[in-house]
Amino acid sequence: MTDFNYTLWIFLIPFLVFILLGLAGHRLKARISGLLGTAALGVVTVLSYITAYFYYFRTAGINDVFRKITVFDSTWLHFTDTLEIKMGILLDPISVMMLIVISTVSLMVHIYSLGYMKGEKGFERYYSFLSLFAFSMMGLVVATNIFQMYIFWELVGISSYLLIGFYYQKPEAVRASKKAFIVTRFADLGFLIGILLLSFNTRTFDFSVLTDPQGTAIAHSSGISFLGLSVTTWSMILVYLGGVGKSAMFPFHIWLPDAMEGPTPVSALIHAATMVVAGVYLVARMFPVYFFAAPAALEIVAWIGAFSSLFAAIIACTQTDIKRVLAFSTISQIGYMMLALGVSGYGGHDGLGFMASMFHLFTHAMFKALLFLCAGAIIHAVHSNFMIDMGGLRKYLPLTHLTFLIACLAISGIPPFSGFFSKDEILAAAFHHNKVLFFIEYAVAGITAFYMFRLYFTVFRGEDRHYHTVPHEAPPTMTIPLIILATAAAFSGFIPFSKLVTSDGKAFQTHIEWGIAIPSVLIATTGIGTAYVMYVRNPSLPGRIISIFKHSYKLALNKFYIDEMYLFITKKIIFRYISEPVAWFDRHIVDGTMNALAIVTQVVSFRIREFQSGQLQKYAFFFISGTILLALTLIYLLH
Repeated sequence: MTDFNYTLWIFLIPFLVFILLGLAGHRLKARISGLLGTAALGVVTVLSYITAYFYYFRTAGINDVFRKITVFDSTWLHFTDTLEIKMGILLDPISVMMLIVISTVSLMVHIYSLGYMKGEKGFERYYSFLSLFAFSMMGLVVATNIFQMYIFWELVGISSYLLIGFYYQKPEAVRASKKAFIVTRFADLGFLIGILLLSFNTRTFDFSVLTDPQGTAIAHSSGISFLGLSVTTWSMILVYLGGVGKSAMFPFHIWLPDAMEGPTPVSALIHAATMVVAGVYLVARMFPVYFFAAPAALEIVAWIGAFSSLFAAIIACTQTDIKRVLAFSTISQIGYMMLALGVSGYGGHDGLGFMASMFHLFTHAMFKALLFLCAGAIIHAVHSNFMIDMGGLRKYLPLTHLTFLIACLAISGIPPFSGFFSKDEILAAAFHHNKVLFFIEYAVAGITAFYMFRLYFTVFRGEDRHYHTVPHEAPPTMTIPLIILATAAAFSGFIPFSKLVTSDGKAFQTHIEWGIAIPSVLIATTGIGTAYVMYVRNPSLPGRIISIFKHSYKLALNKFYIDEMYLFITKKIIFRYISEPVAWFDRHIVDGTMNALAIVTQVVSFRIREFQSGQLQKYAFFFISGTILLALTLIYLLH
């Protein structure tokens, strides 16, 4: 087993299921399609855990250093002796960790969907798209080179488009899928340009060469500059732009809240635990290049992450749709992860930020997937997404209530739940790097606890709403994933991440910095207490506060009008002053020229068609006339 050749099946199995269900799914019963997709993901999950076990505890560690293992590597396109594109499988601490995250969450979503999507039209199509997404994400994280990553990166975009727009009969879902696809395409264009610049400068696509701190790629890449920054720095800024789009960071965050129009399990899979962390994974994968050759780009990563986390947290405090609250929460938490990478050093305890980012990626995947699946169970029970239609649900949904509470405590950073440990490490890394960023994230920690418990108290406490039917607990296919994810959210913080996932592959010892952790917990507790006072003890208080700060509240409720700004720029500027003139030029000048040529050709052809009359005497006349004319011309020229 230690040769890891079996890992090829980890992403081939979902691909085969996608093909099978896509071509023959309509011939199978809906439940058979679901069970087939779920069983396939079960096998993938088992293989991923086997891979993690053998990698972390059997073969990969040499002298307490985790090495990179290239399981499979085949040349696809060959350009020069040093520049070629390969397709393969790369195992290292972060790719193996991502296999665990993707497979675990995907399996939970597959099981959950058996109950949630029961009776939906296009059941087999849904599971086919899920398999395509799993295949794309698996291929992305095990890529041996950045171009292979880009190929699967785009496949992830395609599969997310299909899943977000699953309810294609709903105009809102269609618009959301198109919005997600278009916005991320703009960001991915920057990613592609960055890849081309980087490969041209370093003469390689290969991660092993690119990310070697002692390698020639990093040393060579720092020499050329443009506008005060090295070409590598520009390249890495453009590469990061792709990550900003995929991870819904400001200013490309606008697609994520609208993507909630897809099925709730899709929200858990794509927009909580897997797709949106692809940007974080990209920066982590390229971290040595950022740190050694592009430190200015790494500073940009930190500040955009900090701003996005605060910006999204403020908006989340005002949203009334349960899924949109969780969507903005995701943006905020991804900002945390990006910030941690931006403030990280390299090697040992200096690389605390890197480890903390990956740690939080792992814990966040568990409790955020749990939050979305709990939201699905709530929506399934009350048939509404809006918090105003919910209340007093703890007595109707006891299991959902308990698991949702665990997830809220985890994301709020309350010990001993998982989010406390990973968030504490991020705050510690920020404290040692930049005090301004540190205090921003302190504030975000308090705001996060407030809006999550605003959601919790509104949904599960308070007065009962007038439900048309008595809410009831979801079926076992939906509740079993909640129990598993709740267990992970409660205990995954005890995983010794600093011994498994580090910036340089070397284990180091971490400890809780109580001078940072205790104030963080106090701030989170204050946020929870504030939510309790406002939404349980004195429910009229939020209305009075809103009336006092109505303009600020309206600004946050409308997401600071960023969507409207994009619409203004696209419709009033780009469409009116660029697209319309180009369309006029194309319609009247380009098409007009081609049409004129066609008309002239047609007229001339009608005029000269008599030359092909079939009458020999006319042919002889034209031949003799031409000969005489040619002879006269030659005589004139020779004189």
